[in-house]
Amino acid sequence: MPSISTSRRRFLQQSAATLFSAPFVTSGMRAASPNGKLRHAAFGGNGMSWSDMTSMSAHPNWELVAVCDVDTRNFAKVKATFPNVRTYQDWRELLVAEEGKIDSVNVSIPDHMHGSVGFNALQRGLHVYGQKPLTQNLHECRAVTLKARESGLMTQMGIQISSDFTERFAVEMIHSGTIGKVKEVHTFSNKAWGDMNPLPTRVDPVPEGYDWDKWLGVANDRPFITGAYHPGNWRKRRDFGTGTLGDMGCHMFSGWFRSLALTSPISVKSTGPAPVNADNWAINGQVEYIFPGTQYTDGSTVKVIWYDGDKMPPAEVVALLGETKWPGQGSIYIGTEGVLLHPHGGTPQLFPKGKFTDFRYPKLEPRNHWKDFIDCCLANDPTKKPSANFDYAGPLTEAVLLGCLASIFPNQTLEWNAADMTFRNSEEATKFVKRSYRKGWEVAGF
Repeated sequence: MPSISTSRRRFLQQSAATLFSAPFVTSGMRAASPNGKLRHAAFGGNGMSWSDMTSMSAHPNWELVAVCDVDTRNFAKVKATFPNVRTYQDWRELLVAEEGKIDSVNVSIPDHMHGSVGFNALQRGLHVYGQKPLTQNLHECRAVTLKARESGLMTQMGIQISSDFTERFAVEMIHSGTIGKVKEVHTFSNKAWGDMNPLPTRVDPVPEGYDWDKWLGVANDRPFITGAYHPGNWRKRRDFGTGTLGDMGCHMFSGWFRSLALTSPISVKSTGPAPVNADNWAINGQVEYIFPGTQYTDGSTVKVIWYDGDKMPPAEVVALLGETKWPGQGSIYIGTEGVLLHPHGGTPQLFPKGKFTDFRYPKLEPRNHWKDFIDCCLANDPTKKPSANFDYAGPLTEAVLLGCLASIFPNQTLEWNAADMTFRNSEEATKFVKRSYRKGWEVAGF
């Protein structure tokens, strides 16, 4: 990615102060835990956080110390598996009360709170495993990326597919030139995390044990509506989630972002439907990116097109796969010497089939996404970082979020200035780079 301007970098780094009087950590070197284990706190007690906690618990030198969830109904399940864990309903309270008692956290809560919690955890000198997308908006993403780089702490975004054999096969195949130089990529997901209908106008009672105000966090106040937000449908809402592209993009983009060694896009254009209103993301999206070319691409730029829901690549692209069953999610790399289909979570396939009969998949060592994070935290060696650390995950997430933003301005080619985080040709679109924060929930440095 083009380097951020000196003045803006200085602003982001120098103006970033914690919500509390916590010291800055700049070396990334932490004292070893007294019991030799990584003492961990989880933000979120269910859903993806539960998946992250239970996956991490397989490591013999990991220990869950504390869990925070705005919905206390989730604590019973947590306590049943981790009986000694301390529980909190406010993430800010946890960070203060557990000062010096924890070494790492996972931020696995709704997207709109990723930035605030992750940023403050880094400022307190904690290693961070952050669920995708890294943050919900571009400004926070850049701030979190720079804070992680400044701190030297260990970070990992929750795109576990990037540690899987299948994605690593695709990366090695592109790097070795199996299909020649890549001319363009088509990447697609049949998920439909949007809502073409308006939200109900009713007001429902908040369930006992659930703190609606803390769940809203940085977002503007609004009435609680049963089933509209918690626990899962927030992904469809513009103030809280990032739609299908934000939900799946960090997974789906990772293969070609890494294999093509991409940086920041030059431009982005949405040709799908605009969000239907201020509340909801749309479905059936299509976004076209233009990236600077690299050693793995054919030409000075390379085009990548995203499709979701019922949208699909054009017929001539689909035809390249012959009679092969169309996967619901995946990417198609079109190269100068052939085509690579990488089904999401599946083994990459080469086309035309008769051309690659002698191909053998590369030999790779197994890798576990959560274990790598824990091992790197315990080793605390700045030369060895997890594969999806924020220096990689930050620019990747920025690309995803640019597509989400572009959907608000359909059929407009938005020219992106990565250094200044502005659109060269749209002051209106630039206004959406940063969100507004509810009074009392502002984050210094954002």
